[in-house]
Amino acid sequence: MAENSTTQLKSDAIFDQMKLHLSTDAGKELIKKIGLVYQINIAPKKIGFNEKVYVVDLKKGETKEGPYEDGKPDATFSFTDADFVKIATGKMNPQIAFMRGAMKIKGSISAAQKFTPDIFPKPSKM
Repeated sequence: MAENSTTQLKSDAIFDQMKLHLSTDAGKELIKKIGLVYQINIAPKKIGFNEKVYVVDLKKGETKEGPYEDGKPDATFSFTDADFVKIATGKMNPQIAFMRGAMKIKGSISAAQKFTPDIFPKPSKM
């Protein structure tokens, strides 16, 4: 089954919420506190395959699709779509995800440690 880059990922909705979140006062606090750039690679099924790339820029306060272009991100994470959603919604601890191999990290470990579930907007009750 061929996957194309227009695959709808559950993560897309989280990045959309993130854009709104970063424009709020809480979001502006995060930008002041963290001030780092993260690239996030989301794979539909298996890390490393057909990944969709996002940048969460906590220097400028923006989220966009596509690789980071102003130098290197402080840290790059790779997840499957399902695991990213679990972490973003607080259902999976990032440290446990990393130990289980559900999350891969490149770049600064100290920068990576600042990437916590607090960065994400709290999911509204559905």
